[in-house]
Amino acid sequence: MPLIEGINVAIEAEARLAVATVQLARVSLPNPTDHIRYEQDTYRLDLGLTPRPNNAQAWYRDRWKPRRFERIGEILVLPPGETVETRSDAIALQRSVLCYLRPEPMREWFDGDLEWTDRRLVAGLDIRDGGIRQLMLRLAVELQAPGLASEALMGAMSAQLALELGRYCAAIRERPRTGGLAAWRLRLIDERLREAQTAPTLPELARLCDVSVSALTRGFRASKGMSIGDYVANHQLDHAKRMLAAGESVKAVAYALGFASSASFCHAFRRASGETPGQFRDHVKFAGRLSNSRPKPKIHRS
Repeated sequence: MPLIEGINVAIEAEARLAVATVQLARVSLPNPTDHIRYEQDTYRLDLGLTPRPNNAQAWYRDRWKPRRFERIGEILVLPPGETVETRSDAIALQRSVLCYLRPEPMREWFDGDLEWTDRRLVAGLDIRDGGIRQLMLRLAVELQAPGLASEALMGAMSAQLALELGRYCAAIRERPRTGGLAAWRLRLIDERLREAQTAPTLPELARLCDVSVSALTRGFRASKGMSIGDYVANHQLDHAKRMLAAGESVKAVAYALGFASSASFCHAFRRASGETPGQFRDHVKFAGRLSNSRPKPKIHRS
């Protein structure tokens, strides 16, 4: 298991399988901090059952320039042998399903260790893959309410999860990064996106950065490996999830984020997340039931 500093983790349920150890966990960040550090010898997959804290970011200390932090999404993977520091703006109680994948089976399947290039490290902090997401949600449900042959089913799902992760990483190709935006321009964009309001337009962001729209779009893709439109949409999705989790109505969230109607917001939310706002709320309620019931941890030995 990884060394974790500056964070409190309460394990509510656990299954130890041949390929992985899977846990339902409550992760408490007692103070806004940038001193959380992870060291590990497994792949750590983390699906947040509740929204991440504001401005959640991570920095690969031995790989990246000092204090280069990148955004953390709903699902992240931390590869073995890496030291990662994270930070956020707020005190938080995060509920997650964690899957610690052992590297040995993956070495056999993929003919050696996966190569963690810069683009893969960044993409691993915000995994947007429906197959990986659904597998982790099914593992969470099975841990909470195990059924017939539960251990065998979770073992099969964790093996499939490892394969899906390998495919996800293999699809990410490294590209030379030239002509990117200056760090201060990227920081201005992130500061604007942290405001929970109508998404900025490209001309607005271009004026903010004092560049043309074409230079903004080219430079942003060179810096981040993704379009600025997708980056803005991801931030808006995070705002929406936090507001929904806080009990705001779908109509109120749609209005606050600048959508023309509740229907257009629901369509955009489902396209970006793979579920409706109602289904997302169900997952948040599920996470709340985990906290309230606090089942005795279930340990299965392979």
